[in-house]
Amino acid sequence: MFEAAFTPKRRTVLLSLAGVPVLLTACAQTTDDGGGSDGGGENALTVGTTDKVTALDPAAAYDNGSSTVWTQVFGYLMNTSIGSTDGKPEPDLAESAEFTSESVYTVTLQEGLTFANGNELTSEDVKHTFDRQLTIADPNGPSSLLANLESVEIVDDLTVEFHLKEANDQTFPYVLCSPAGPIVDADVFPADAVLPDDEIVSGNAFCGPYQITSWKLNELVSYQAFENYKGLFGTPATANVSMSYYADQNNMKLDIQEGNIDCVWRSLSATDIEDLSGDDAVTVHEGPGGEIRYIVFNFHTMPYGEKTEDADPAKAKAVRQAAADLIDRQAIATSVYKDTYTPLYSFIPEGLPGNGTQFQDLYGDGKGGPDAAKAKKRLEEAGVEIPVQLSLQYNPDHYGNSSGDEYAAVKSQLEEGELFVVDLQSTEWVQYSTDRTTDVYPAYQLGWFPDYSDADNFLSPFFQTENFLVNHYSNPEVDELIAKQRGTQDAAEREALFVEIQDIVADEISTLPLLQGAQIAVSTAEVQDVTLDSSFKFRLAPLSK
Repeated sequence: MFEAAFTPKRRTVLLSLAGVPVLLTACAQTTDDGGGSDGGGENALTVGTTDKVTALDPAAAYDNGSSTVWTQVFGYLMNTSIGSTDGKPEPDLAESAEFTSESVYTVTLQEGLTFANGNELTSEDVKHTFDRQLTIADPNGPSSLLANLESVEIVDDLTVEFHLKEANDQTFPYVLCSPAGPIVDADVFPADAVLPDDEIVSGNAFCGPYQITSWKLNELVSYQAFENYKGLFGTPATANVSMSYYADQNNMKLDIQEGNIDCVWRSLSATDIEDLSGDDAVTVHEGPGGEIRYIVFNFHTMPYGEKTEDADPAKAKAVRQAAADLIDRQAIATSVYKDTYTPLYSFIPEGLPGNGTQFQDLYGDGKGGPDAAKAKKRLEEAGVEIPVQLSLQYNPDHYGNSSGDEYAAVKSQLEEGELFVVDLQSTEWVQYSTDRTTDVYPAYQLGWFPDYSDADNFLSPFFQTENFLVNHYSNPEVDELIAKQRGTQDAAEREALFVEIQDIVADEISTLPLLQGAQIAVSTAEVQDVTLDSSFKFRLAPLSK
């Protein structure tokens, strides 16, 4: 989708989310003894990351670190092929999938599917998977993606029917390959409770390209190819892969430079990426991201929020809008991220239908820059006491070390003209992911890594009444429009609805979009087939050296 402003000496690029057909490979150097399915020994691979895993149970987390593990070890009914330029779902564990009526999506499984523990994988496991997502409805889980699912009915051992609340749901095939879609073993995962990580590993309840052979949360995960996987991705190129979790991105950068690890997937600073781009020993890979960064406002606990002593919805809205007047996205993108991120002026990022300029047109100087005088006038007209006391939380370890600089810049911009006094605090991810759903933070940082390449994924999870932000935003008109766009088959009509929804939520500002960015990975020159595509998933299966 995006191209960073820097021009690295050696990198591979997939230019567009919307369909420029370029396959990303790391073929800077090849060897005669490629990874092969036997793996092990010198052909085994180690991938480094600073991402944190919240939970191995797909019902208990909704973050990039957790989803990256699920991508390797769980099968999905539908998925996106490696190198896809359009992000369209294809059968994975499924043999076929189609609408058999306006509100029934029927999936037939392949014959002979099993989990790594030897248990058969049947339609009972499929029903169990989606029923437990809705039953558990963990506030940190992905169940909000299943808002349109009424029920799952078993037809026979290989066939299930998904009965939908709204007809002609254009997004449902995408939902099946989203974080709500990993298929779990009904004999291992309880129907109404989250299963601890160690019990999942000991139960060997995996049906993806890999199974986990050892697990130490946020330290080291060892993967081994699952020989009976029959899905879309085939036999992994390298049988044994490990993922090492770093607390310090500087150590991770040093290890990839020195060849102690083979690949890095999230998150190096913009300075590190720029530096590594000039190093012949490594290759920097850039792919379509759709990643966005934004501030969430809690409608209960923000200044003048519904549960505060001086609750006043008009004043609360003025506070949110004044904040939008003061933000200078380009300054943050350039000074903090060296233009590896770009300003985001709507909720749907560039490259997808419905992308717009609402936050450029409605706020600040009307050209994308800040306007303190406009913000002051807005606050005064609403009767807001100046300066506004705002508690703002950010996370220092999940989105990279630059988050501290990013939110120092946000604080400085909001305090321009002495209109805000910002109490800026940080919390590490494991605690942060719990606190943000329990009204601890009046305003806080989040980043979004798309579940699938449809514009709905930047609207439904955020702005439906039952949304994953749990920020108490609710607008029945928005709920109705979101439901309508999902069932609209005409592309132009659907895009018009995307714009209409964004016009409403840009006025109300339950979230304040800041930046958009690309996927970045770094590998040693010997590693082949690092593929960053419009699935937005980092897959270990094609990697080899």
